[in-house]
Amino acid sequence: MRYTQLRAFHYVAALGGFSRAAEALNLSQPAISDQVRRLEEAYDILLFDRSKRQIRLTEKGAGLLKSTNQMFDAEAQALDYLNETSALESGTLRLFVDSAYHVTPMLKAFQTRYPKIAISLRVGNSEDVIGALLDYTADIGVVGALSESSNFEVRPIGESPLIAFAAKAGAYGGIRQLSYEDLTKVPLVLREKGSRTRQKLEAVAGRLRASIVAEGREAVREIVAAGNGIGFVSTAEFGRDERLQAIKLPNPPLMMQESLICMSARRERRLIKAFMAMAAREFP
Repeated sequence: MRYTQLRAFHYVAALGGFSRAAEALNLSQPAISDQVRRLEEAYDILLFDRSKRQIRLTEKGAGLLKSTNQMFDAEAQALDYLNETSALESGTLRLFVDSAYHVTPMLKAFQTRYPKIAISLRVGNSEDVIGALLDYTADIGVVGALSESSNFEVRPIGESPLIAFAAKAGAYGGIRQLSYEDLTKVPLVLREKGSRTRQKLEAVAGRLRASIVAEGREAVREIVAAGNGIGFVSTAEFGRDERLQAIKLPNPPLMMQESLICMSARRERRLIKAFMAMAAREFP
């Protein structure tokens, strides 16, 4: 097994294609294909399913990627250390968040300080965020409350109470407060089961029946704004929307915490370290 073969495999798997890997490594696509083929032949193993137009990792390939993620991240971390005194002039910082609201001010501050760094932002539920960090497909995440884990470096960035909301012009526009029992009598627009908002709500209200299940806060907001039931969100994320009306839930309020997180093993990567330090310094 040669380093170049593992590197070729890793870039194809991480970037999702042979042409992308060739471009990233400044090699020809046939050269990348040949290196991966030699790796597969040497160990009599199939790393990619090539039966469809888009290549997919096999089970063995996915297992190898977990090792190469660590291998090439360690290599990059060593280079970061050697380049520690030089300015951050290139690279992409990948964020995966459960809500863009919490990081918008941070992104602006980071881009002001490091204008040559590109930022990639994805939005999903908390399970998606944690999975992406563990798979090395994201560098920094924002999630709700996170149980104590040595895998992650955690920085709390705020909390706010959970509320319900409805369309002002809809059938539920006159409601000002709901009990948890009331939630069994009205149509609910809920997030997918991996959502911390839903998990927190069902921990006190019991299992809820959703009239509509939507992926993402924005989808929930638009569905509710169209008069299709009642949704839930933290007050910090509710913002100002003239179409919607906030509805109180019972006391004591359910507090939604948000935290900035990264893998403990990757906290010394230059871009991750710079973003976390900026957040600690400018958003205490």
